Formats: sequence, C-alpha cells, structure tokens
Amino acid sequence: MHDHGHDHDVSAETRIRPLAIALGLIVAFMAAEVAVAVVADSLALLSDAAHMLVDAAALGLSVWAARLARRPAGGEMTFGLRRAEILAAQANGVTLLLLGGAIVVEAIRRLASPPDVRGGLVFATAVVGAAVNVAALWQVARANRRSLNVEGSFRHLLTDLYAFAGTAVAGLVVWTTGFERADPIASLAVAASMLGTAWPLLRRSGRILLEAAPEGMSPQEIADALRRHAGVTDVHDLHVWEISSGFPALSAHVLVGRDEDCHGIRRELEALLHERFHLDHTTLQVEHTSERLHDIRPLRNGRPDR
Repeated sequence: MHDHGHDHDVSAETRIRPLAIALGLIVAFMAAEVAVAVVADSLALLSDAAHMLVDAAALGLSVWAARLARRPAGGEMTFGLRRAEILAAQANGVTLLLLGGAIVVEAIRRLASPPDVRGGLVFATAVVGAAVNVAALWQVARANRRSLNVEGSFRHLLTDLYAFAGTAVAGLVVWTTGFERADPIASLAVAASMLGTAWPLLRRSGRILLEAAPEGMSPQEIADALRRHAGVTDVHDLHVWEISSGFPALSAHVLVGRDEDCHGIRRELEALLHERFHLDHTTLQVEHTSERLHDIRPLRNGRPDR
C-alpha cells in the first residue's frame, strides 16, 4: 500500500523583482570596478570585482530558480527542474575556488614586487562599492529568505561587503602611508573569504547530487523511530535524500502485524515523520508481515489451496 506526502512549493513565494534589482546593481558596479581597478592597478579591487562576478551568478541563479519553481512538474521531469539550482551551485563553487586560487598566486607575486597602487582611488571605489552592496543586500532581504536559494545569495553579498571593507582599509593605508603591500594583503583576505565560501557550497551541493541524507538527519534514527511505533514489525529499504536544497524526501518499506490496520499505521507514521523529522514528502509501502509467508497455502493438484 502506497501513499505520498507532498510539499513541492518550497520556493514558489520567492519575490523575483527584488532579486532582479539587486542583480542589476551588482552587474553595473562590477563593470565600473573592473575599469577603476585597471586604472588604479589594484589587485584588491580586481579581487572584489571577481567576487562580485560570483555574486552576480548567485543572484542570477536565484532569479532563475524562482522562475523554475513556478513551473509544475510534468512529463519526464517528475520533480520539475529543481536540481538545476544544485548544478549551478556546483559551478558557482568551482568558480569561487578557481578565482580564489588565482588571486592568491597573484597576491604572492605582488607581495614580492608591489606595483604603484593609487590608494585614494581604491579607497573611494571600495566605499561606493560597499554602499551598492548594502543596497543589494536590502533588496535580497525583501525576497523570501526562507528559501535556501535566496539565503545563499544573501550570504554571498554579505561576504562581499566584508571584502569591500578590507579593500577600503587597504586603500586608506596605501593612500596615507604609502605601504603598497597593503593592497595584496587585502586581496589575500578577499581570496580567503572566497575559498571559505566555496568549500561549503561544493560540499553541500555534492551531497545532494550524491543523494546523501540531509545534514543533521540520521537514517538510522529515523528507522529506529519507525520500528518502535506500535504495530510495526520491521522497516527496510529506507532511503532519505534531498531533491534540492530544503526539499528532503523519504521512501521506505514497512511491515506491520497480521491484524494491524495498514492505512491507520501509515497515517500515524507520516505524522511522526512530519512532527519529529520535518519530512513531508514521503513514500511508505506498508504491508502485513504475513502477506508473503502465511498466505501461501499447501498445494493441491498443483494449485494453491485457498
């Protein structure tokens, strides 16, 4: 006997307009920052621009995923296109990793031979960038932050705000003291924040693609809880995974006593999974223990005796 508990509307309420406005702000300032970074010969500004490129990708993903969430599942895509955001998150993490590594290499080179950095221009650009970043953060906060997709973009922008603060400090130091190594030192801090963001992103998206159990959720604990329920004799073929971020799912084969009410126990188990483990998309196959053993009668003339 089968039954499904569904909760497909994970991010359908995400407001797209604030995300699109934030994306426009980030892309416009990123283009201006690259131009200023070339004029000022500042690696820290280029590092910030690279980070903003990843932020723009994350925001673009948020807009895209929010639109896809409005499409009903159908045809061959029985879960819709929700996993597209996971594939994009993998690409996002790889980009962060590669850019962070490239910035570290260039920063080490500049520490050994620092260029002539125009500190005042770096400082002014970083201050304006921080203001643009705050405006973008405000827009993203207006969207549905209960969606992990939107929350990921928010975290990206927050990290970028810290990077702008470090770049502003470096520009001010170069401007007032002439200590030009402050610029590559600040770029190392930016690279560290990029690498620190990349690893959890790659790890989380990798777990989802490999269909591991959601973090903090123990399949063994769930199986034990189901087995302890009155009337249940055994639980096997239990699988717990995530369709996409914030969308866990479970399937299991449950055996109950010969005289138990399969439908009643199934409903009780679904309530248990919802209340204790916050699992709403469940597929439980519930059968009597005796269905495969005791219902086989002795053969008479080559046919089962019923």
